[in-house]
Amino acid sequence: MTPKRKSSLSASTSRRKLRAATGATCETTTQRVLRWWQRGFRKSSFSAIYGLFLLLPAALLTQTFFPVFSRATVEQGFWATEEFWFFALGAVMWTLAFFGGMWATGTPWPLHLYVFGHELTHAIWVWLSWGRVYEKKMWSADGGYIVTDTHNFWIALAPYFYPLYSLVVIVLYGAASLFYNVAHSPATFLLMTPLEWLFLLLGATWAFHLSFTIWMIPKGQTDLTTHGTFFSIVVIYIMNLVVLALFLIVAAPEITFASFGTELLHHTEDFSEAAWKVVRVVWVRMFPGHPLP
Repeated sequence: MTPKRKSSLSASTSRRKLRAATGATCETTTQRVLRWWQRGFRKSSFSAIYGLFLLLPAALLTQTFFPVFSRATVEQGFWATEEFWFFALGAVMWTLAFFGGMWATGTPWPLHLYVFGHELTHAIWVWLSWGRVYEKKMWSADGGYIVTDTHNFWIALAPYFYPLYSLVVIVLYGAASLFYNVAHSPATFLLMTPLEWLFLLLGATWAFHLSFTIWMIPKGQTDLTTHGTFFSIVVIYIMNLVVLALFLIVAAPEITFASFGTELLHHTEDFSEAAWKVVRVVWVRMFPGHPLP
């Protein structure tokens, strides 16, 4: 029988609780982050090596996404579309609510809702891996956990790149589209059409996911340290960029999967040529008079 594993989320914002949990006493924020980072490296040297190899696809994806987004937004007029503005409006509204909650109470809100989504995402990926969830704690402001017989880095890291509530919005919109032409509906609710509501809610839920992810990561989550902090962060970054790229391709008619893939291939070829030039220079200096085999 496969042993049960516990995946947990620590959402406590009490400095005393955090120090007791990590064994720190009089640390500055910089010292705490440095120790947390080094602990991730020591936890699994192989994971750190894998993370270093993943830096290349992360860099190529970054080099592809931001220029494509910039061209679509500025040169091709994507910034003037309803999709862009309502997505941005939703993101701004949630960001203001997030920092407003931090300013008013010292903690973001609604923390219960984030913990529920976080642990439910763990559970969903366990079920997708044909595993079982034996025990769970999902609705709590102090953090949650699930106990399962299946564990891998996808299950552990899924809540940090899998925007559950954004996917719920998309599924509900898709389900409504099966019975009603919501994409071209002139009907309005609070002066907005269904399509405008879709992108407003996508912006808000994506900002919800991103803000809580950034807020949670520095708290020494076992989800990250179990598989190596560095490796986990690189995977989280890549997968969030992939999700953003998917959003952009769907929302911007000027961008297609083919054009984005062509751009990515172009940057990969440029990197390969540059890397080969470096190899040739190093080889000539190390082994003068001996051509490359």
